[in-house]
Amino acid sequence: MERQDIISITIAGIRIDEPIVTLTDLMVSVACVIFFWKLHKKENANISVKLFKWYFLSMGAATFFGGIFGHAFLYTAGMYLKLPGWIISMCSIMLIERAVIKHAGMIWSEKVISALSILNIIELIVFMGLAIYYLDFFFVEFHSGYGLMFVVLGLEGYLYLKTKNEASKNILFGIGLAAIAALVFMSKVDLQTWFNHIAISHVFMTGAAFFFYQGARRIELNEGVGR
Repeated sequence: MERQDIISITIAGIRIDEPIVTLTDLMVSVACVIFFWKLHKKENANISVKLFKWYFLSMGAATFFGGIFGHAFLYTAGMYLKLPGWIISMCSIMLIERAVIKHAGMIWSEKVISALSILNIIELIVFMGLAIYYLDFFFVEFHSGYGLMFVVLGLEGYLYLKTKNEASKNILFGIGLAAIAALVFMSKVDLQTWFNHIAISHVFMTGAAFFFYQGARRIELNEGVGR
């Protein structure tokens, strides 16, 4: 059954649902691709920076699929059309978790980093399996919340307390904006019918991506190569 509250426009005979939500999704996507390219051009990047680079590319792809197939043209194939965006976004969260796990190698032993890396993969497999089996976005949200608010916040927060490095500080700012995006999304409070809670959350997601990029850039500047 189609929702009755969805706003649609028609351009050249083509129906587009939730146009502002779609546009802001694509805004996140463009920002992520730009940050990917900026990091891609960096020479001799360490492993954390490379993982952040692929995080941006995968998140850019996820928000593109989310905007186009999860909102604008969802009516063409139903909920299953959301799966590509869901799966890619879960992989992107895995990548940013892995990036900060490697970053934590500044102060933790290789044995601890290896154990966290294995748990990182198990976590992805479990939540991705649940999301696909139940076709429920709750598991995508839970995985994202756990990854950002527990793994990334926990590791980078601890790292910042120990080292006061600028990379961690910027990543923590990004987590703050990501938390606001999640709260706005869950609140379902709309400023305006067209610019609803989902579109507002996308604006904060763009800000979070900017600070994640600033953090990733400083990992390379401050810590050198090969860690």
